[in-house]
Amino acid sequence: MDSTNLYGINDIQEKLVEILKYFNKFCDENNLQFTLAGGTLLGAVRHKGMIPWDDDVDVFMLRSDYEKLEELWEKNADTDKYSCVRSNEKMNIHHSVIEIKDNNTTFITQHNENNDIHQGIMIDVIPIDNVAKSSIKRTLQILYSMMFCCFNFQRLPAHKSKLIYYITKIALTLIKSPRKRYKIWKKCEKRMITLGKNNSGEVASLVEGLTIAKQRFPKEWFLNPSHLIFENVNMPVPKNYKKWLEVSYGDYMTPPPEEERILRHNIKFYDMNNSYKKYKGIEYCINKENSN
Repeated sequence: MDSTNLYGINDIQEKLVEILKYFNKFCDENNLQFTLAGGTLLGAVRHKGMIPWDDDVDVFMLRSDYEKLEELWEKNADTDKYSCVRSNEKMNIHHSVIEIKDNNTTFITQHNENNDIHQGIMIDVIPIDNVAKSSIKRTLQILYSMMFCCFNFQRLPAHKSKLIYYITKIALTLIKSPRKRYKIWKKCEKRMITLGKNNSGEVASLVEGLTIAKQRFPKEWFLNPSHLIFENVNMPVPKNYKKWLEVSYGDYMTPPPEEERILRHNIKFYDMNNSYKKYKGIEYCINKENSN
């Protein structure tokens, strides 16, 4: 963790860890499984907690539990303090995963500054789906996942190739109606999941973009996880987490050079002590024509 506040995000990281600890407790009480993912998993292995310059937390959840999460959250979670947020027909958060958000904080990024949505700080819950056994169906799965990402995110990708950028731009230009976009991504999501019913015993994160969608891992790693200490709490991780990190990061134990130790989010404004509702029309939704 950024304990010395070298990167100026100690308060952000403290809040992220607080949300994660609550999420861990909630899943345990409601018989849901998850594992740490991405940089959060890397942090558990390399730092026994948050990477000092990391400003987000990611977890994986198998699709079967992922689809139960919203309903169980509304029934059993402390909804005064935390919200389970997912894009739907009426509201788009411009993110392809479920977000567990703190209701009493503010975390406004540049791509969401004009959107009338929950603007609290969040951890990301990423679904992992069964990979189709047939190579043809796997290719179709990838195509559906790309269409899902395009029309679910509904924003131009900042860290993808120029080809992906311009394909996305053309698609969003041709189909501007939020209702039509919703119908497309919802249908693509359903077909992407259905194609995995006759599966290979492997799973993948199909909703994070083409490169990550191609990375396949045994489902058993997530059904029977290992555990590691993360910020003084025992947290579930993929069973063969070292292999997962090797595929995802290469030489994962060597930190990047100092010039690459940068924050992931383009943060416009944040306040870890006050609700985002206080800042509507001041820090976000200033341009009403673009808000949704």
